[in-house]
Amino acid sequence: MVLPRVYPILDTESLARRSSSLSVAAAAFLDAGAGILQIRHKGHWSRDVFGEAELVAHLAREAGAILIVNDRADIAMLLGAGLHIGQDDLSPRDARRLTGPDAILGFSTHNSVQLAAAGGEPVNYVAFGPVFATASKENPDPVTGTAELMRVRALVEQPLVAIGGITLENARDTLAAGADSVAVISALLPEPCTSTGLRKRMEEWLDRMSGLTRPAAGET
Repeated sequence: MVLPRVYPILDTESLARRSSSLSVAAAAFLDAGAGILQIRHKGHWSRDVFGEAELVAHLAREAGAILIVNDRADIAMLLGAGLHIGQDDLSPRDARRLTGPDAILGFSTHNSVQLAAAGGEPVNYVAFGPVFATASKENPDPVTGTAELMRVRALVEQPLVAIGGITLENARDTLAAGADSVAVISALLPEPCTSTGLRKRMEEWLDRMSGLTRPAAGET
């Protein structure tokens, strides 16, 4: 699997704090050229939230982009989307039993032991972090840093997504340390968080990340 270099995460709490909605942000990012989106909703999945997610799924299909749902296998299946799970969710093998062999499945890891174990799981990509300090998650795991990212990269063959505190200023170093893609939440949300501002911010990220590749195995 080849992941887009920029992996936007649509966190509903972060969007709400900036008076933006899931579908507005998704439309803006897709219009700017995003190739993947993740819906991250930690609260109750009301009918209104699911309706917004259905609209995002439609927009992603129209744009030919990958859609991933965080945590909820049932919602992912209803939307025809991929699934991303964490250490406290269903095991990857149980999640795969639900999603079937063709759905994209991602898995979060936070240290070298978890990362090494993930290499043997039926997942399409592995996330690792937080690489930097983050305010987008309550009680985050310890920061790993790019040196640790570089050290553990060889533990998995799957594409590796770096997450946690990724900004335009540190994204280049993160890719150089071995990440195939960078997951971004807060750094994609401008003030004010308008449709135009969101699209321009996404365009800026895609422009800055174009032409950047991670080193081949063995390079530093």
